[in-house]
Amino acid sequence: MNLLAIDTAGKTAAVAVLRDEVLLYEAAANNGLTHSETLLPMVDTALKACGLRCADIDLYGVTAGPGSFTGLRIGLAAVKGMALPRQTPCAGVSTLEALAWGMAGQGTVVGALDARRGQVYWAGFDLATHDRLTPDAAAPVQALENFVAGCKKPLFFVGDGAALCYNRFSELPGVLPCPQPLRVLRGSGVALAARRMLQAGRTVPPAELLPDYHRLSQAERERAEREGRAAPDHPHP
Repeated sequence: MNLLAIDTAGKTAAVAVLRDEVLLYEAAANNGLTHSETLLPMVDTALKACGLRCADIDLYGVTAGPGSFTGLRIGLAAVKGMALPRQTPCAGVSTLEALAWGMAGQGTVVGALDARRGQVYWAGFDLATHDRLTPDAAAPVQALENFVAGCKKPLFFVGDGAALCYNRFSELPGVLPCPQPLRVLRGSGVALAARRMLQAGRTVPPAELLPDYHRLSQAERERAEREGRAAPDHPHP
């Protein structure tokens, strides 16, 4: 089985090709260019390096959220464009779960993305099995205190919100530092999370691949505030 994985949820872009258990190719870009500039050339290079075409891909994996609204749409649109002609199955992967799959060992890993206003999108995972310990959520950093205190140690934070978490929890016993280059989401993490979704029967046709933003955009929240109504925490895609 050939699996092409893509991430455009944050500042970095990543691509990976997995064949069964073997990682054939992986690349990431953090060069300041937009995903609309970098993604398709990266995909083209990945396929050529592996001697593959879109017709050879059996499953597409892509980060579906949380993350940058624009970034998510770029990745999802690219995957739909490649998958629709042959109705290739797709796996819309949690960005936080893909982050967790980039690490291995014993203990706990928390995927954390900067959600602004002192908040993070976060979820906890067992580091050895990558089983989910919490649902994806958006919350102030201090809201993680109970989870951090009670989770299996050692504990690592990954993602662009990891610095916010380390600033608050780094002095606690069992919280260990993770170097910045290892906090970045890897294409292989997306691929491994997508493979687990395939094994669980959770893939979808390309037309059903949708983003999961986890909260309204700033413009939508401000509109709700002006209209004097509460904005839902988990909007529908």
